[in-house]
Amino acid sequence: MLANRLYFLLMLLIAGSAYAQRVPPADAARHEGKKIDVLHADSAKFLNVDSLHQYMSMTGKVIVKQGNTLFYADSAVLNQIDNSLEAFGNVHINDADSVHTYAQYLQYLGKEKKAFLKKKVRLTDGSGELTTEALEYDVDLKLGTYLTGGKLVNKKTVLTSTEGRYYGDTRDVIFYRKVVLLDPEYKVYTDTLQYNTNTEIANFISPTRIISDSGRRTIRTREGYFDMKNKRGFLYKRSVIDDSTYTFTADDMAVDDSTKLGEFRGNAVYRGKDTAQGFDLIANNIKTDRKKDILLATEKPFLLLKQGRDSIFISADTFYSARLSDLMKTRKVPIIRDSSSALIDTTRTDSTNKFLEAYYHVRIFSDSLQAVGDSLFYSLKDSVFRLFKQPVVWAKENQITGDTIYLYTANKKPERIHVFENAMAISRVDSTEYFNQLKATTINALFTDGKISSMRARGNSEYVFYNQDDHKKFISVNKATSDVLQALFKDNKPERVTPISNADGTMYPMRQVNHEELRIRNFKWLDRIRPKSRFDILSN
Repeated sequence: MLANRLYFLLMLLIAGSAYAQRVPPADAARHEGKKIDVLHADSAKFLNVDSLHQYMSMTGKVIVKQGNTLFYADSAVLNQIDNSLEAFGNVHINDADSVHTYAQYLQYLGKEKKAFLKKKVRLTDGSGELTTEALEYDVDLKLGTYLTGGKLVNKKTVLTSTEGRYYGDTRDVIFYRKVVLLDPEYKVYTDTLQYNTNTEIANFISPTRIISDSGRRTIRTREGYFDMKNKRGFLYKRSVIDDSTYTFTADDMAVDDSTKLGEFRGNAVYRGKDTAQGFDLIANNIKTDRKKDILLATEKPFLLLKQGRDSIFISADTFYSARLSDLMKTRKVPIIRDSSSALIDTTRTDSTNKFLEAYYHVRIFSDSLQAVGDSLFYSLKDSVFRLFKQPVVWAKENQITGDTIYLYTANKKPERIHVFENAMAISRVDSTEYFNQLKATTINALFTDGKISSMRARGNSEYVFYNQDDHKKFISVNKATSDVLQALFKDNKPERVTPISNADGTMYPMRQVNHEELRIRNFKWLDRIRPKSRFDILSN
């Protein structure tokens, strides 16, 4: 009996010594294709419990292999019957040299090829490194799952979440619950996020908040993706950008933080935060350049200059806005108001350091004034609308036309109108077909409380004026010429016209004249093209 025991111990020592070089495999026939092979161990012991439990205990630089996957540990226990492995200390799984996983404890089911790792778990694919306290890893799918909190570090980007799944084949990580992405330039907060460690692209598939520019800019979106490497993003489902000076809302957005360019499509809304000098802009397509503070709006753009109840609504084919100081470097902008001679401080954000240009089919509506024209230039520095190419301005029953019209505003209410070349003012007398008319080279009209108070015409002036008594009955009609004419208004209606120099005219009884023939050359009553409401300017 003693001799038999000595013989068994001798055989065990010989077997343990042999495993320091190469441990023979288990029964290959029973677990073909899924068998865990032992490649190395400093020492090994066998324990046969029963037909279902045959253990091999290994210590010292343990290396085992299944297919293309290598397992390393300080010690391990292998069940050769069910092909399972339990490893302890400095565990390392090398999955085909593509994904490496580290931990202090491993339980591995060879038949299912699933690993359960605990304590200081670390997974890396060469690009990013995922850390957690507990991880389930599927070797076949190269799928790692954690449920108790994890962190991914990819270069300068750090992502954390309560739950997550890592896909080794695509290098995608899907983060769930309390997801936070921290980058030197961005902070992202969401509930679900997909991130690729190779491309560094983050996909948002739930309500997401992105903070940039040191907290001065916030993006809210429900769907989209952002390229962290190239600083480009595409956002969908009515995303919102909240900047220190404006907010942007649109169905679809494309933003590039490297070039500062952006494009906004589908009912895009730009809202300026400066209530005194700001404006709102709506269009189906708005392009921006944040570096140069440029806006380009097309596809039925609509602009609103806010001023309480009497806001100014403008439509055109195209709107363009940029810094006035930049424009003045390349083009002379005439100073037409004394207050505009003040220097523009280009070192800080100035809400008045902006201009607006509108091209083709310009239409303007406010309660006190309406206008149309081919093109428009407006400076927030001097608050003057410059209308070009057959412009028309209406103020109540007054119509003003000319080659070019400057409309001065104060607090966005009309203050003065200056008409250059072929100037003509026409005013319907009550609801009749009689029209007071004034034509000259130039016309200057002054406003008080949003109403025309006076009008002065210079250069080959002509006028037709209907005289009425105190009961508004017509008495006569005057037709005259003068070098200079002065007209005084009451309640937006001409009350008296006075020739200043070289006057020559005739007074006609109402029934002794053809009123059609009294109309001054180029007379046109253009009420049919007048915007009647803020909705009317969108009809064209």
